[in-house]
Amino acid sequence: MNDVDLIRGETFHGRKGAIANSFRYTVDYVLLDPETARGPSLFSRNRRNLTAIHDVDYGGAPGKGRGTAWVREVLAAHDLPGSDRILLLGQPRVLGHVFNPVSFWLCHDATDNLRVVIAEVSNTYGDRHSYLCFRDDHGPITRTDTITARKIFHVSPFQPLEGGYAFRFDIRPDRIGVWIDYTSQDGGLYTNLIGPRVPLTNGEILRAAIRRPLGSRRVLALIHWQALKLAIKGVKFRNRPTPPPQEVTR
Repeated sequence: MNDVDLIRGETFHGRKGAIANSFRYTVDYVLLDPETARGPSLFSRNRRNLTAIHDVDYGGAPGKGRGTAWVREVLAAHDLPGSDRILLLGQPRVLGHVFNPVSFWLCHDATDNLRVVIAEVSNTYGDRHSYLCFRDDHGPITRTDTITARKIFHVSPFQPLEGGYAFRFDIRPDRIGVWIDYTSQDGGLYTNLIGPRVPLTNGEILRAAIRRPLGSRRVLALIHWQALKLAIKGVKFRNRPTPPPQEVTR
């Protein structure tokens, strides 16, 4: 049985403000229930493999995550629905390495409506903060809904700490779309993740390894390449502030 999906994703980043910079690249995500999903032989949970999902990588501090158990605690602490079916949308480990600039917990109710999304944001300093996304009326999240959050976590040294996010989510059986619009006094940043949703197979894993070798190591290399371009363009560099004490905010 295989109930892990692959997202052949494409992400776009466009800087807003006086100094423009934009880029687009492909990236592989998986969508699954981490507690029950069974994938092909080249994919594992909590075991070494060519690709794998490890609970410690999600749901809490990097390397100390508790997976879905953490998500249920967050939902209960905020008196939110969505604990009936919890899916993870994230980049898997490839040859033992993982780095997710952002991963998402998709929390559904008993009728399979998406009610809450937890966006886990990580920076290259080893910090992580999660933003809790839900409608004010706690109703089902649809593709037309825009959910806002106040930015309090340092992500890029080329963006200020203040500002706000506007999230949109479109999760379908055949594709996914996530849009994040960050606005600050300097302009901000627009980013998205879109792509078809297909069953994860050994063939797809091997094709991804050829098209995008080294998985998240490639993502980190691209992040540092874009940082170099911003520095050359003269964008102000901001030192890393102390991470917020709260693990989750809205």
